[in-house]
Amino acid sequence: MKNVDSNMKLIHEFTEIQNQLSSKVNLNNSFDVSEIETIAGVDLAYWDRNNTTCGTCCIVMIDYHTKEVVEKVYSHGEINVPYISGFLAFRELPLVLEAAKKLSKEPDLYMFDGNGYLHYRHMGIATHASMYLNKPTIGVAKSYLKIENIDVSMPKDEVGSYNDIVIHDEVYGRVLRTSQHVKPIFVSCGNWIDLDTSTHIVMNCINKESRLPIPVRVADIETHKMRKNLMKD
Repeated sequence: MKNVDSNMKLIHEFTEIQNQLSSKVNLNNSFDVSEIETIAGVDLAYWDRNNTTCGTCCIVMIDYHTKEVVEKVYSHGEINVPYISGFLAFRELPLVLEAAKKLSKEPDLYMFDGNGYLHYRHMGIATHASMYLNKPTIGVAKSYLKIENIDVSMPKDEVGSYNDIVIHDEVYGRVLRTSQHVKPIFVSCGNWIDLDTSTHIVMNCINKESRLPIPVRVADIETHKMRKNLMKD
């Protein structure tokens, strides 16, 4: 009962914060796409140790033109915020910001393994984190966060085909087919970027190795490597 009361208090507190931040979301480009040089992919992984949840975050920065990795940074530590659906950013943000501080230079844009505007209150990790990173962000999710019990219509089985995710006449994100005969991904704006530009950038970071854009895919791989190593300690 104590945990339930504690979670309810957190939900109330977190909801207020999300509602305040949502007024600062801008779904317009704050940059010239032609001037993008670097993109950083962000992912996290968790494990339990002695009844304590631990986490690690990896940020991988790539050259947007060559798609080569130019830097990798990591953070890890205990997770002090419980998992509550819709409030993942509060759990992940401390490790994201700790890792971001280790980058030798700021990327032009961050791409998250997770949602952005495609969220109950338009405050997925990609959007929430943008408020602290002060950079444009994109959310890329492998599965659909169902909102208001609204199903999505799958796009044609053609590379680059998509359908917008519309909830109560508002576009929350886009289901995008990045590879033929492969499950689509779910793209949403984080902040300071529009959906067409987000889609263009994601598609420009796709290769034949995965349906996921390179920054997110490499961050996912590196994060799981780090988790494996940390679990040995």
